[in-house]
Amino acid sequence: MNAAEIREEIIDILTDIAPDEDLSDLKDEVAFREQLELDSMDFLDIVMELRKRHRIQVPEEDYSHLASMQSTVTYLEPLMKDIEKA
Repeated sequence: MNAAEIREEIIDILTDIAPDEDLSDLKDEVAFREQLELDSMDFLDIVMELRKRHRIQVPEEDYSHLASMQSTVTYLEPLMKDIEKA
């Protein structure tokens, strides 16, 4: 997956987790929690969805890398480079 495909996948996961949120003007460099009504359980759901969909393991010490779209894509790009978009 490339950066654009990873971004699409994260948007898809966020849509599942927070269906009432408007993700159309999500800013890549601003933390998800500043833009969306996400609590810590929602954040864990993102991590669990990545594991379930793509077998991506995100260690707890790396959770801070998933704070914004930009940092999430940067963190996931090397981990997901060999994954084909479904």
